[in-house]
Amino acid sequence: MTEARDNYLNDLTATRRGYAINRLCASLTDPDNRRRFTADEAAYCDAHGLSPEQKRAILDRDWTGMLDLGASIFYTFKLAVLDGKSMQHLGGVFTGMSAEEFTAALRAGGRRFG
Repeated sequence: MTEARDNYLNDLTATRRGYAINRLCASLTDPDNRRRFTADEAAYCDAHGLSPEQKRAILDRDWTGMLDLGASIFYTFKLAVLDGKSMQHLGGVFTGMSAEEFTAALRAGGRRFG
């Protein structure tokens, strides 16, 4: 798994780099696509033209790795939901906390910057 970072820049370069991951994740809003993905995740990744690195990140559920490869949290969350993961779970992954710690930090007012 990739280590958490402080931030991710979602600029045009990242958007282009992550297009295939984002397109795959967006497709999971359709029940038929969710069934196809669940039946054979690797084949579904191949059908969406993912690079080997992107495919590995999806199959391993390397959430931070997906962002490193240009994915958007808004799209990767669709995959997380399919796995029964909450936004708090992902927030914890991205900040190096547990879901419970992340939720407690939000309730305490969130992160404070500089």
